[in-house]
Amino acid sequence: MQLHTLNGHIQSIYLVEYSDKLMLLDGCCRADCDLVAHFITTELNRPLSDLKLIVVTHMHPDHAGGAHKLRAMTGAKIATSNAPGDWYQGFDGIMMHITDILLARWVASRKGKKQGFMWYSRQLKADIYLPDGASVPNFDEWQVHHSPGHTDRDICLHHLPSNMLYVADLMVKVKGKLIPPFPVFYPKRYLNSLLMLKTLKPDSLLLAHDGKIQFSDIDFNYLLQKAPSIPMTHWRSVKSKLKQVFKSSKA
Repeated sequence: MQLHTLNGHIQSIYLVEYSDKLMLLDGCCRADCDLVAHFITTELNRPLSDLKLIVVTHMHPDHAGGAHKLRAMTGAKIATSNAPGDWYQGFDGIMMHITDILLARWVASRKGKKQGFMWYSRQLKADIYLPDGASVPNFDEWQVHHSPGHTDRDICLHHLPSNMLYVADLMVKVKGKLIPPFPVFYPKRYLNSLLMLKTLKPDSLLLAHDGKIQFSDIDFNYLLQKAPSIPMTHWRSVKSKLKQVFKSSKA
């Protein structure tokens, strides 16, 4: 197994290469599709049809945004968690989907990236739904671990021979410190996911936004201390800022 890391629009892209097949550890941004295709055909000198599987760890724009288009380009299958329903359901889901795309565009601007096309369907039409503990179909060296909290359907991918774990957005690095992501919709589930990671003790971790780190680099005491006890969501953040504005206007 060879692991290739591409510098995506706002996240790292991890492409797993075997002699007879390729797998993407996440569905990228919609703006990353041509980058992935170019890397496969030009850098690896392989046909696009060698991409057999695209895993979507959760539904945010930098993890699911390119999945449908890449499937159309390559014929790959899409695999994701077997969580019920759609993440972006109903009117609230529509508004959250739009907000997440706008946030992704803001992150791109902060990184100095030229704005790419980010729109994608808020409903994922997957081919394979992965239960907790399952082996990834046709990639038996990889095991699925459900790790909800950030959303209700996050998953990690464990490469057993190397004891390496792709954790997607389970944690992010800010000013050199690993902290919980934003949002965290389910604090109790998030805490359980951190404890699951602590129990697994992989040798190394792949982060969606900060590359590869060693398990020994994680300050679990700090991370657990920073884990929220109430949901950290878009609407709660807006309400908190509105309260601050209201208080300052009365002062």
